[in-house]
Amino acid sequence: MSKSLKRVRAALDAAGIDTEIMETPLARTAADAASAIGCDIDQIAKSIIFRGEHSGAAILFITAGGNTVDASKATAVAGEDLGKADAALIRAQTGFAIGGVAPIGHINPIRAFFDPRLTQFGMVWAAAGTPHHVFRSQPDDLRRLSCAQASDFTT
Repeated sequence: MSKSLKRVRAALDAAGIDTEIMETPLARTAADAASAIGCDIDQIAKSIIFRGEHSGAAILFITAGGNTVDASKATAVAGEDLGKADAALIRAQTGFAIGGVAPIGHINPIRAFFDPRLTQFGMVWAAAGTPHHVFRSQPDDLRRLSCAQASDFTT
């Protein structure tokens, strides 16, 4: 088991969330993950990372798989201009590689925002630290575990 996957499992265990981590074929995109699991694309909780232009920190937007992060809305909720987060920043801030960024289990605290669209489902699926692993969660548990603020940042 990879270090990344272990961190996600540990975060789930520490929160008392008893859920299976499922191995899938490559699921780097929401469409790939939804196809592999057999769920609606919006049940995939995508972890999108931007770099705060002022703070230089990674900022996490957890969004429904079919939604797109709107740059102007995201900037407004983050309270600073946003830029592209490169692989080095993402790895340094979260401990995860692009394509497997989980919304929980980061090696450093991260500011996070949560797409309310995800709350329309009984269960959602999120990356579990690798491009081949996902876990199932109730949306409210995922928002709470990720310390994310529910916000309107999508188109």
